[in-house]
Amino acid sequence: MNLANMMKQAQQVQKRLQDAQKDLAATDVTGTAGNGSVTAICDGHGKFKSIKLTKEALNPENPSPVDDETVEMLEDLITSAMNQATAQANTLMQNKMKGIVPAGINIPGLF
Repeated sequence: MNLANMMKQAQQVQKRLQDAQKDLAATDVTGTAGNGSVTAICDGHGKFKSIKLTKEALNPENPSPVDDETVEMLEDLITSAMNQATAQANTLMQNKMKGIVPAGINIPGLF
């Protein structure tokens, strides 16, 4: 195999990897707990997107006094906290990996 063919194959693999990354980013993955009272949504990369709570999740014995605004506020607070924690973890990982991976080398999904 000559160098030109190897380069062409490498470019094709890179394109397929980029397409796969885009597909994963556009895919939602859902996890539930408590018989559906808590639903967490992540993208295909595992990045947290949102959480949905039912009134029963907040007050199982008597969900009726829990108003919709309280549920929405808690969903927003949890989502914000999860996104902050994820961002901090990503920054930590990038800083750790910079000391290991030589400059100029890009490993998809690592940075």
